[in-house]
Amino acid sequence: MAEISCDVVVIGGGPAGMMAAGRAAIAGARVVLLEKNASLGTKLLITGGGRSNITNAEFDRHIFLAKFGTAAKFLFSPFSQFGVQETLDFFHAHGMPTKVEAEKRVFPVSDNAQSVWDALNRYMQEGKVIVRTGSQVGDIEVTDGLVNGIQMKNGDVFRAKRYILATGGKSHPETGSTGDGFRWLEAIGHTVIDPRPALVPIRVAETWVAELAGVSFSEAKLTAWQNNQKIFPSRKGKILFTHVGMSGPLVLNMSRSVSEFLPYGPVVISVDLFPQVNIGELDCQLQATLDTMKNKQIKNSLEAFVLPALIPTLLHLLAIDERKPTHSLTREERLAFVKLLKDIRVTVTGLLGVEKAIVTSGGVTLPEVDCKYMRSRLYPNLYFVGDILNIDRPSGGYSLQLCWTTGFVAGASAAEEIEKEKSAVPVVAH
Repeated sequence: MAEISCDVVVIGGGPAGMMAAGRAAIAGARVVLLEKNASLGTKLLITGGGRSNITNAEFDRHIFLAKFGTAAKFLFSPFSQFGVQETLDFFHAHGMPTKVEAEKRVFPVSDNAQSVWDALNRYMQEGKVIVRTGSQVGDIEVTDGLVNGIQMKNGDVFRAKRYILATGGKSHPETGSTGDGFRWLEAIGHTVIDPRPALVPIRVAETWVAELAGVSFSEAKLTAWQNNQKIFPSRKGKILFTHVGMSGPLVLNMSRSVSEFLPYGPVVISVDLFPQVNIGELDCQLQATLDTMKNKQIKNSLEAFVLPALIPTLLHLLAIDERKPTHSLTREERLAFVKLLKDIRVTVTGLLGVEKAIVTSGGVTLPEVDCKYMRSRLYPNLYFVGDILNIDRPSGGYSLQLCWTTGFVAGASAAEEIEKEKSAVPVVAH
C-alpha cells in the first residue's frame, strides 16, 4: 500500500475532469487525474456521433442559460467566468479550429471527436498533469468536515489539498459512467437526486420503423398526442429512425416530456416530414412531379420527390403496389400518400433506458454546491463538475459546455485556494 500526496486529485477522466485537471495544473497546482478506464475520454470520443458537438454558438448568456431550466440562476456565475466565447477561444488556442452548423451547434472542423481529446490532452501536458489510468477508487475518506483522502481498491491512498469529483452520470455505462460518484457522495452525507434518462431515444409499437433504420430528416415537425389532446407544442428539428423507434436531437429533447405523460396512457407522435408546406401545396408539387413520369412505375417516379429509402415503406402502409404505373395512381391514393408525408403516426411504448441515454438527469442537489467555485457546501475542499450535478439540459452542445464551464471553474478555484493558503503561511524569521 502506497500513500501519494499532491495538491489536487481529480477523479474521472471525462471532458469535465480533463478540463479541471488542466486548469488547476496550469494555475500551478500539482495535479493527479485518476481514471478507472484504460484511457481517458472514452465517452467524449462517441459524443455527437463521434464528431463531438462541443458547444452552442448562442452568445447571449441569458438565452443560453435558459436552456438549463431551473439551473439557469445557479449557472450564471460559472458561465460569467468561462462561457461559450471562452470555450471557443480555448479550443482555437489549443490547435482545434471549429465550425458552426444547424441550430448553432459547434463542431471541430475535422468532424472528429479525437481533435477535442487531443486539445484537452495538450492542455494537461502543458500543466504536467499526472494521469493514472486503470485506477479504481474504492472510497472517499472524510474527517472533521473535510475530505482527507481517496482510498483506492488496490490499497493505495491519495491525499491532496483539494479534490474534484468528475465521475459523470449514468448514461452509456459501457464507457465507465456507472454512478460510482453518487454512491460515494451519499455515503458522506450529500443529497443525490436519483439519476434517470434525460435525453434518450424512444421505442415505438410500429414495426415498420425498422425498415427505415438509419434514415434521417433534417427538418421534421413532431406533435405529441394523448387521448386526442395535444400534450405540448409542436417542435421542429432533426429526427432519425432506428430499429425500434426514433432518435435524433428533436426526439431526444422531447423524450423527457414524453416520459412524464406515459404513465397516464399511450402517447402518439405525429411526424410531419414536410413542415415547410401545407398539404395542398405538397399535393400540387407531387402531382406536378408525377405528371412528368406517367409511364414509370410509381416507386421510380416518387424517387424524384422523397427519399428513396422511404418509398417502399410508405407504399406498403397504404397498400399501393410499388410496381403500379404512375398514370394509374388514383387521386385518392395520391392524396393518401401526401397525408402520410404530413402525418405519419407512431405510438410510443417507452424510452430506451439509461444505457442508451445521451445524458441522465439527477445528481448532486444544487443547494449543496457553491456555484461561484463549484465547491461542496458540506466539504469545502471538494468540488463537483459535469454530469455529477443535478442539471437538465437539451442536446445541441449544452452538455459539453456544462463540462467545460464547471471543469474550468473548479480547477481554477481549487488552485487559487491552495495558493491563498500558501501565501497565508507565516514566514518564520531566522
